[in-house]
Amino acid sequence: MVPDKTGRFAERPHYSAQELDRECERIVSALLRGRRGSVDFPVRTDDLEVLIEQHESELDAYADLSDFGDDVEGMTEFFPEGRTKVSISEKLANDPRRENRLRTTLAHEFGHVYFHRHLWAEKFIARHLFDRKSIENKAICKRDSIISASQYDWMEWQAGYVSGAILMPATQLRRLVSDYCEPRGLHGSIHQASEDGCALIRAVMDRFAVSEDAARVRLLKLSLLVSSSSQPSLF
Repeated sequence: MVPDKTGRFAERPHYSAQELDRECERIVSALLRGRRGSVDFPVRTDDLEVLIEQHESELDAYADLSDFGDDVEGMTEFFPEGRTKVSISEKLANDPRRENRLRTTLAHEFGHVYFHRHLWAEKFIARHLFDRKSIENKAICKRDSIISASQYDWMEWQAGYVSGAILMPATQLRRLVSDYCEPRGLHGSIHQASEDGCALIRAVMDRFAVSEDAARVRLLKLSLLVSSSSQPSLF
């Protein structure tokens, strides 16, 4: 635990990227073996819905989140005794063209459920926490922060990292990159905008059924691609 500079809690958990990757790979592997008998990708929408519900969280996949802003696509509410409720914007659920975005949001909200719900154990003294309009017991997740939030907003950063780690586990992703690079004699850094970088992003999109943004961000966070700017330190 480290001090929470956002003021939301006195202390908050610090997870290394390696810790998040290991735990997420364990979770998704167990889920897929239990449901399919093998670890096959991509992770489906119904897999993610079951994952959330397996962790004692209520799921509303067709929620009206307009009260919290037009750009809010997911929300996790925290209640006493570790109970949680995940709400997904009806705008995602009702648009088949946004299936990948829906899966990314479900995996993001699972990150809040699994890694953050214990933090609210001492936060339910004031009754106003249960007011629907209060944001004190809610992780409200906007479109632009689902995949990659700023490091200052550690809850959204961690949930965004978890989303990528659930949908694109590190072991399988590194294997895909190795299978691409070895026959081509590629070594060292590959720039995201290069021909090979773009090809790798497309390969990840196809293998794991994720958006271009999600694939690129995940490859960058694992340092499997590089950008022209300096990479953010792992949080």
